[in-house]
Amino acid sequence: MAVASNMPALGNQATTFDLPIANPWIDDQQGETRSMAAYDAADVLVVVFTCNHCPYAIHVEAELIQIAKAYAARGVQFVAISSNDPAQYPTDSFDHMAVRAKEHAYPFPYLWDKTQEIAHAYGAACTPDFFVYDANRTLAYRGRMDETRPGLGDAHGSELKAALDLILETGKGPAQQHPSMGCSIKWYPGNAPA
Repeated sequence: MAVASNMPALGNQATTFDLPIANPWIDDQQGETRSMAAYDAADVLVVVFTCNHCPYAIHVEAELIQIAKAYAARGVQFVAISSNDPAQYPTDSFDHMAVRAKEHAYPFPYLWDKTQEIAHAYGAACTPDFFVYDANRTLAYRGRMDETRPGLGDAHGSELKAALDLILETGKGPAQQHPSMGCSIKWYPGNAPA
């Protein structure tokens, strides 16, 4: 069943992270984890909660890759995070994350939130769930990529792209923002938010 994103308050400060990376070959960083500090040079940081199995996440995947590539030269860094319980959804396991990142040539780090602490801290509710932070790492946009859904048009990313353009130009996100829609985060038993 599809759920909507929580839409936390704009202006919230990004929670730092240091998470295992499923595709360490995409950058020149060292080690098996990536922290938020690795992206300090980014003018804008986009944190996307996603996963391998969700039809909504799969629906936006190709467009997400294209947007990440297109905006990299403009100082925008994307980070994808999967927080799902792999016992419930084995295709969302860390090993499968690595396979998907390689098969689809992800241009961004694909991180594993094994404890689900980061999903809790960000208020993530669904996959995909987008959080866009300005240069000071304050929340400027949250919600959906666009209005499309699986089986209802091809993803085009117009809302996310418009938000990125505005944040790069003014430092502020758009006045009107819509919740994302997708599969719920697959919480460990007893770990779902109240």
